[in-house]
Amino acid sequence: MTARTTAAVTGGGPGAGGEAGTGAWATGRRLLGLLRPVKWRMLGAVAATCAFVALNVTAPKLLGDATDVVVEGVFGGTFNEQELAALLLIVAVMYIGASVFSWVQGAVTATAVQRVSYRLRAAVEDKLPRLPSAHFDEQRRGDVLSRATNDVDNISQALNQLLNQLILSVLMLLGALSMMLWLSPLLALIALVTVPFSTVVTVLVARKSQTHFSEQWSTTGELNAHLEEYITGHEVLKAFGRQGMATETFTKSNDRLFRASARAQYVSGAVQPLLVFVSNLNYIAVAVVGALQVTAGAMTIGGVQAFIQFSRLFSQPISQIGGMVTLIQSCIASAERVFALLDAAEIPPERKGPERPEPAGPNRGEPEDPERGEPSGGCVPGAGTTGGRVVFDSVTFGYSSGSPVVHELSFTAEPGGTVAIVGHTGAGKTTMVNLLMRFYELDSGRITIDGVDIAECSRDELRSMIGMVLQDAWVFTGTIRENIEYGRPGASDADILTAAEATLVDHFVRALPDGYATVLGNDGGTLSQGQRQLITIARAQLAGRSILVLDEATSSVDTRTEVQIRRAMLQLRQGRTSFVIAHRLSTVRDADLILVMDHGRIVEQGNHHQLLAANGHYSKLYDAQFAGREEALRAGDSGL
Repeated sequence: MTARTTAAVTGGGPGAGGEAGTGAWATGRRLLGLLRPVKWRMLGAVAATCAFVALNVTAPKLLGDATDVVVEGVFGGTFNEQELAALLLIVAVMYIGASVFSWVQGAVTATAVQRVSYRLRAAVEDKLPRLPSAHFDEQRRGDVLSRATNDVDNISQALNQLLNQLILSVLMLLGALSMMLWLSPLLALIALVTVPFSTVVTVLVARKSQTHFSEQWSTTGELNAHLEEYITGHEVLKAFGRQGMATETFTKSNDRLFRASARAQYVSGAVQPLLVFVSNLNYIAVAVVGALQVTAGAMTIGGVQAFIQFSRLFSQPISQIGGMVTLIQSCIASAERVFALLDAAEIPPERKGPERPEPAGPNRGEPEDPERGEPSGGCVPGAGTTGGRVVFDSVTFGYSSGSPVVHELSFTAEPGGTVAIVGHTGAGKTTMVNLLMRFYELDSGRITIDGVDIAECSRDELRSMIGMVLQDAWVFTGTIRENIEYGRPGASDADILTAAEATLVDHFVRALPDGYATVLGNDGGTLSQGQRQLITIARAQLAGRSILVLDEATSSVDTRTEVQIRRAMLQLRQGRTSFVIAHRLSTVRDADLILVMDHGRIVEQGNHHQLLAANGHYSKLYDAQFAGREEALRAGDSGL
């Protein structure tokens, strides 16, 4: 979806949320604004509805005339069979025509609403990639999913019913009222007495039920969030025997949803019975006064019969409109949640940097003199070149204002070198690479690649040069081949096989019955965690990016496989700048630069031998880790 189309759906972008947030009326106006792109279809639906109403409100008058023909024949002695037959034939044709127009109106409205729903879903899908990582840190994924699915579906269903019923009810109301005024202004006045009461009841109930519907859909999102967590962590729940706790939490959320839904449906559902009761009282009054009018000779029996039919046609739409309160309030509540997602603060727009001319020579992206620190002519060094000099210059960042997570980070990663980042959990290691990828924006300082500030590069351009392997292996539903090819769409079978062989994927894939055509589902649950991780490493190998980020990439594999992967990674890192986050210090001993982090600061940096000689934090970590292994080995020997 283009930005222009998205802006049309969302109401103009992030800033549009101010009006929508002021109340249900503003949200309703914004919902109606979604119909602008399908206005011609809606006009066609209105035209079909007008034809349907015209036929429906004319037919009772002709039936009244037919009744007068019968009455005149019975009491006057002159029965006109031809006139009666003609009137009944016309009425039959009119009702058949009304049915056709009703079908046309329903079909056109349904098509228009589905187009609106399609655009709304596309807007949500287009919005999600533009949300900052912080948004997903603050919102539960199940709730975001509920907004994108349940709430959009509810809007679609509600709009379809509302546009079908509301347009028809309003036009039927106006048509019936016109015929009633034409037949008998006195009886029409009696019928209109109920309108103010019906209006007051509808407005009061709408205000009362809005809160309950908002609670209903927010609780639905909460329930979905619980389910998403439980399904994802079902093995952990079973392992720790916490099914009872999960059931209890689910039951509490389910009870809150039940109470909120029951209150919303009860309050809004009270409207229609009240309006039906008032309509029946109105019917009695019209029948009594109509009989008196016939007795006084002011109206014919057929005229009273027609008026009673029109009074039904008049009161029925009032009851229907009252019954639509449930749909309207539910639709508004869902729309507020969807619009809140569409209006959420987005990733800051790209900062337009200075023009960077193409460099002369074959090595695009090769840095200039490091002392000058000037850009080499582009953000993206060519894959396999010597480009990729990364400099962190006094970088400070915090997820919340005033609470920095990393402080004054400064170091240089030389082209083709390997930088290892070690430290205790929560020291800021992953945050550092997230800043390099621009998943978050710096609070102060800057990061440069080949002398170019990454803030001056587009995010897509920046990330196109970085291959990333995370601790949590992510595979999608598809074949193993497709999962590897994800790193470089359109890669040849030979390139995929080479990447798989280099990262030891080929070894276990050939043992599978379907080989590379094996379909992975449920997050690759048929494979071990280590095998899934190997596939993601093969994906990064195939991508061939100039900078590699390995965030605990070998934490899920055994020691022997780790050694083999390290050998493969040595080949993979040739000519590329690599950042390796690891807890196993054995995996970082060959790094060109090791950064030791503690509470968001770099407390030591150097190579393995330099840091051991310094006898500081790294030396203590190293001694503790390998001393622990030796103690475990001794304990194992004594146990034997």
